[in-house]
Amino acid sequence: LQSTSSLVRHRAMADDDHEFQSGDSGASLTVPQQAGSIKKGGHVCIKGRPCKVVDYSTSKTGKHGHAKANIVAIDIFTGRKYEDICPTSHNMDVPVINRSEFQLLDIDEDGFASLMTDSGDTKDDLKIPEGEIGDAIRAAFDDGKDVLCQVVSAMGEEHILGHKNVNM
Repeated sequence: LQSTSSLVRHRAMADDDHEFQSGDSGASLTVPQQAGSIKKGGHVCIKGRPCKVVDYSTSKTGKHGHAKANIVAIDIFTGRKYEDICPTSHNMDVPVINRSEFQLLDIDEDGFASLMTDSGDTKDDLKIPEGEIGDAIRAAFDDGKDVLCQVVSAMGEEHILGHKNVNM
C-alpha cells in the first residue's frame, strides 16, 4: 500500500502543466551600456524611467576607487529631473525608444486622440497632452488642418510628444 501511494504522488508531480506567457516580438525594452560611454543628449534609465541625459560628468575618487559618472537626466514623458551616480565601468540600462507619426482623425470629449496607423487601423488609446503641445494640436485640428501626431514609445509607455501640420 505504501509503494502505491508514492507512485501516485510521483505521477501527480510529473503531470504538472507548465504555462508560459508569450510576449510581443521578444524585443527588449532596454539595452545595457557602460556608464562611461553614455553621452550628453543620449538616453538612460534612472529609477526605472526613460530619461534624456542633460548633464554628464566623471570624477575620479581615491587611490583605489573607481571613476564615477554623475548623470543628470530628464524623464522623456513627465519632464521630471533625475540624478544618478554610477561607476563608469558598470552597465546601465538604455531604453529602446521608437518614434512614429500617425494622422489625427478626431479628438473625443475626454481628450483621447483617434489616430490612423500605417496599416489603416485606428488607435484610440493615447490622450492629447496637456499644456502648449496639446493646445497647439487642438487649435490646428479645430482649424481643419491635417495633423500628424508624433508618438514616442519606450519601456511599454506611449505618449504624443509633438505634431506637424501637413497642409499650411
